[in-house]
Amino acid sequence: MPLHKTIKPNKNTTVIVWKIEEDLSFLEDIYLNENSKNRISRMKSEVHKKGFLSVRHLLKHLGYTDNDLFYTEDGKPHLKDGKRISISHSFNFSALIVSNQVIGIDIEKNREKIKRIASKFIGNETDFLNDDKLIEQLTVIWGAKESLFKIHPDGGLNFKHHLPIDTFKLTDKRTRGWIIKDNFYEVFNIYFEFIDDFTLVYALN
Repeated sequence: MPLHKTIKPNKNTTVIVWKIEEDLSFLEDIYLNENSKNRISRMKSEVHKKGFLSVRHLLKHLGYTDNDLFYTEDGKPHLKDGKRISISHSFNFSALIVSNQVIGIDIEKNREKIKRIASKFIGNETDFLNDDKLIEQLTVIWGAKESLFKIHPDGGLNFKHHLPIDTFKLTDKRTRGWIIKDNFYEVFNIYFEFIDDFTLVYALN
């Protein structure tokens, strides 16, 4: 079953996750508008093609078609009915969140390499990190900051300084994250869980 998981954080919000196990030919059996056809024709990686197409299958599951989705100049996705949407895919998983609220989502594979780049995005969070399951802790923080980055309207964010994440334990499955930049000061609830060897993170205001 490719639809791997459905989460309802509240009555106005749905998170759905697709585990990509199908051949490309199966995923291609979905309606695409002309813009999407042009985009996928330029993709050389089969993994990227599968990620792109699986998102359209997730949209279909929620009652949308490719025509209901559009992107603004800043690269952010939007739905024509006015609901908020955020999209993520990584390797063989795709995820999206749809809500009446401001939202962001990220899914990441838990990988050793995140230790090597941690100094680029870890700020005060270093105070509560420990060596037990460090990869998972770092991936939650990265996913939380990616989710917040997708929310912020103006870009120009420094992951280390503008997106602090509150203390958490992996067993909590939730924390809080902040966007603090210039006159923008907002807090969001951050939820996370582990799916196979991936970390799913989403932010809600």
